[in-house]
Amino acid sequence: MNIFLTYDYELFFGESTGSVEKCIIQPTKRLLELSKKHSIAMTFFVDVGYIIKLSEYAHSHHELKEDLSKIEGQLQEIISTGNDIQLHIHPHWEKSFYADGKWNCVTDNAYKLDDFSDAEIVDIVKRYKFFIDELTGSKTTTFRAGGWCIQPFNRLKKVFQELEIKYDSSVFPGGKFESTHYAFDFTNAPHKSSYRFEEDVCVENKDGYFTEFPISSYRYNPLFYWRLYAWGRINPSDHKMLGDGTFLAQPGRKKSVLTNFTWNHVSTDGFYASKLTTCLKDQLSKGSKEMVIIGHPKSMTNFSFKKLDSFLNENAQKHVFTTFNSLK
Repeated sequence: MNIFLTYDYELFFGESTGSVEKCIIQPTKRLLELSKKHSIAMTFFVDVGYIIKLSEYAHSHHELKEDLSKIEGQLQEIISTGNDIQLHIHPHWEKSFYADGKWNCVTDNAYKLDDFSDAEIVDIVKRYKFFIDELTGSKTTTFRAGGWCIQPFNRLKKVFQELEIKYDSSVFPGGKFESTHYAFDFTNAPHKSSYRFEEDVCVENKDGYFTEFPISSYRYNPLFYWRLYAWGRINPSDHKMLGDGTFLAQPGRKKSVLTNFTWNHVSTDGFYASKLTTCLKDQLSKGSKEMVIIGHPKSMTNFSFKKLDSFLNENAQKHVFTTFNSLK
């Protein structure tokens, strides 16, 4: 099986974005150490809007100049060590700003690309792609939407074709969520490890220009989430996130997952990493040829690093850990 181990390289977007050092640099450093240890490659979906904002403010804020330097250095390390960088867009950075020593994230009517006009969408996608391609010296071909907000895809189709963004990895089959700021509905997405599409990411089209590599999904039992929240209280040193920011609010989600079976992504984040082997067996039993695992450096924990290390010990020689730049 081809396994894509992917990470969304970003800050938090709630009341506190957290620090670059704790949310991005340090946990990513540990991920790169595992990549080297097990001789496997990872894909980092880089939140380009944040780096563009850093560039705009760096000349007038010394602390942001240092943050920018750290990130640029780490991105070069990711590339030089054989790992992959692809395009991740959180368009709320278009309206967010830095003041009084902190980032102020403006997410109202700005969190998803669909919140913007057609002309604004084209401008954002082009600017962000050209920026990251120039920064890394490589050509991105794969997209992951911030907050999984890839819908409606038909508003992105034309500019993606123009820029030769052929692959997407935003969907996780069965997933659904709606809040004030963002929404996605993948309940009708094909439960396949990859498929072609054209107008709608949830509708397979064998002649479609685009290929979806869905984030692998799993139907989690409510008991899983009871354990997740319990261990966070019982053993915070192992289960506390390494990132020091706060999530954007998800009203009603906690109650929902504690009382219902829920489709969610296969992930290395926190307690989710305890299910990596189970989810791999599930994908193999379905005959899947690919498995996409998502993670976030900011959401890793000491526990999840231990579980990921164990997972790679068991599977690095059994499966191919690949990246999206290998699809070129």
